[in-house]
Amino acid sequence: MNIESPDFGSITIDGVEYDHDVVIFPTRIEKRKKWITKNKHGTSHKFTREEMKEYLREIDTDRMKVVVVGTGRYGKLHLLKETEELLKEKDIKAIQARTPEAARIFIQRDEPRNQKFGIFHITC
Repeated sequence: MNIESPDFGSITIDGVEYDHDVVIFPTRIEKRKKWITKNKHGTSHKFTREEMKEYLREIDTDRMKVVVVGTGRYGKLHLLKETEELLKEKDIKAIQARTPEAARIFIQRDEPRNQKFGIFHITC
């Protein structure tokens, strides 16, 4: 997998440009369901337990080792404590970094694709 040009407002993954936040699952890429968090907090910059649960339902959490969260160009997105606790309960390591750095981390991690997933905020 190649993540290129994590610029403000877009991210290119394997040659496909996305103009919205994305979730990179082991087998596919989807638009982030940030409305789940926005409905609860009025902003999508706080990442809720409910939103994370939605993604975890779609993966084999017994095999998952790490989630890499791109927090945006300026680091505005962050996991809430409740979300971090959910990941700890599932024994999934959470790595948060500004999106350009998170993209590098995601690519360079040694885990195979079926043991990691990424969530990337592409604006602020």
